[in-house]
Amino acid sequence: MSVRNSSARQTGARTNPTNSRSSRRRTFFTLVVLFAVIGVFLVRLVDIQVVQADSLTADSVGNRSVGQVVYGSRGEIVDANGVVLAGTVMRYNITMSPVNATPFKRTVDGKKVVISVAEAAAEIGAATGQTGDAILLTIGAALEANAKANFAYIAQKVDVDVLRAVQELHIPWTYSENSPSRVYPNGAVAGNMLGYLSGEGVPQAGLESGQNTCLGSTNGSETYEKGADGVRIPGSSVTSTEAVDGGDVITTIDSDLNWFVQQTLAARAQETGAAWATAVVQDVKTGKLLAVADYPSVDPNNVGGTKNPEDRGSRAFTQSFEPGSTFKALTMASVLDAGAATLETGIVAPYRYLPANGANINDSHAHPDQHMTLTGVLIDSSNTGMSKFGEKLTDQQRYDYMTAFGVGTPTETGFPREDGGILHPVDEWDNQTSYATMFGQGLTTTALQVASIYQTIANDGVRMPVQLVEGCRQADGTMANVPDQVGTRVLSEKAAQDTSDVLEMVYQKSWVQSKWNIPGYRVAAKTGTAQMPDGQGGYSNGYLVSVSGYAPADDPQYVVSVSIADPVKLNTSAAPAPVFQEIMSQVLKKYRAVPSGATAPDLPSTW
Repeated sequence: MSVRNSSARQTGARTNPTNSRSSRRRTFFTLVVLFAVIGVFLVRLVDIQVVQADSLTADSVGNRSVGQVVYGSRGEIVDANGVVLAGTVMRYNITMSPVNATPFKRTVDGKKVVISVAEAAAEIGAATGQTGDAILLTIGAALEANAKANFAYIAQKVDVDVLRAVQELHIPWTYSENSPSRVYPNGAVAGNMLGYLSGEGVPQAGLESGQNTCLGSTNGSETYEKGADGVRIPGSSVTSTEAVDGGDVITTIDSDLNWFVQQTLAARAQETGAAWATAVVQDVKTGKLLAVADYPSVDPNNVGGTKNPEDRGSRAFTQSFEPGSTFKALTMASVLDAGAATLETGIVAPYRYLPANGANINDSHAHPDQHMTLTGVLIDSSNTGMSKFGEKLTDQQRYDYMTAFGVGTPTETGFPREDGGILHPVDEWDNQTSYATMFGQGLTTTALQVASIYQTIANDGVRMPVQLVEGCRQADGTMANVPDQVGTRVLSEKAAQDTSDVLEMVYQKSWVQSKWNIPGYRVAAKTGTAQMPDGQGGYSNGYLVSVSGYAPADDPQYVVSVSIADPVKLNTSAAPAPVFQEIMSQVLKKYRAVPSGATAPDLPSTW
């Protein structure tokens, strides 16, 4: 036992120390190399994760991220009752990645089937109303322009049914994007006034243009990541900038009434062969426009359907004309307010009047000298008689009254390119203009300005600003841009009431009385006939015939003004009179105006 143990001890004692040192050196060098490699990786990791992090991240994201617009919604235009006249609906653009347009697999009846690009194109075309060849042509054209083309439109502004049909095909290289589109639910109702947008969404006319500060939205943006195959990675959207929706424009218009007025106006314009026509309904107490109609009308959903560009706007705002005899009410009111005459003041009205300044005035029909009161002059619509009353004021006095009534400047509506009419300064009047302006010639007005003149007389001499828009309703429900509706006194209450009494006499005794009679209501109104310009500084053979008035005359509530241009089949006041009657009757019925109780005045017309 002892011998074996001793032998073992001797063997262990003889272990080679050189081998042990060599093993330790190998281990040491291995660790050194290992740490060196780890150090290299650490340095590289720091370089990637810290030093180059921003640029590498940008490069990485740039290679697989896609940015797209997030559209804000344009605000609505609504009528006084909240009916939407112009709104925004979501439409969709179908897009694709041409560079990724390759065959793909689809499961059909439990089996994987390869769908070729041509087959996919045919399916897309069937959904979008195109041919497969057209889709292939789009792909080819995009790749020809750029071999790495990653975007092309397949169809734009399609509805949700088309979108779903394409999505259900599950073609990996097709996508969609939102594309808000403008719609006008009531078609041509108030279309001339609403205006429209271009195909690119740029406001072109009307309220769409004039109220764009309120209506306009601000687009946002978002990014999403895509895989190597170009397919959007689910859940990868990151909104960079929020979209901001536009505000809503609240108008004073009653869309139902506007529809009726347009229909009535169009029927008469077509019956008489008119070139164009306008009709305005205004609230006497507030100055608010309840209806503004134009013929021809335009449907903003199909602007191209109205061939003549001049018919796409609203002539009620943008077309001025010589008003003719409807303007005589202003001259009469001015004379009465200045105290230059009373309703019983008499003059002798000849057929032709040659004032001392050299002007030459005549009436529309030959007649002997007539002994007329101021009342009689307006009933007979005598130019010579009104000239004799008008000359009781200086030119400057009459000019001041006209400007106070709003003649010569655009109304307060803010409508784009609204015509202010033509009213030259007094020092530019020649001898004829000095008298012609007394009976509605030598100056021009718009349909809105004429309506405003009658609103002022009806409202006891207080002119209210003409109002089309109540304001801009913000996203939080608050109202901005609310117009100031403070009235301005133009006439004394007595002068306005006297003028109103005479206009009632005109309504009762006019030769068109049977054509504009409204049973149960007292009405104040005046007709007008004026030659139309020929565009070369003279007059054409055409006439603009009109009627303006208000009711109930004993408590005025509503003004109606109708103008019909060049009605070739009936160029007299008999053309607009029935339109006035129908519109005013509808207005009184719609708003339940109380029928008149007292009888109309009976004033002497001769002396």
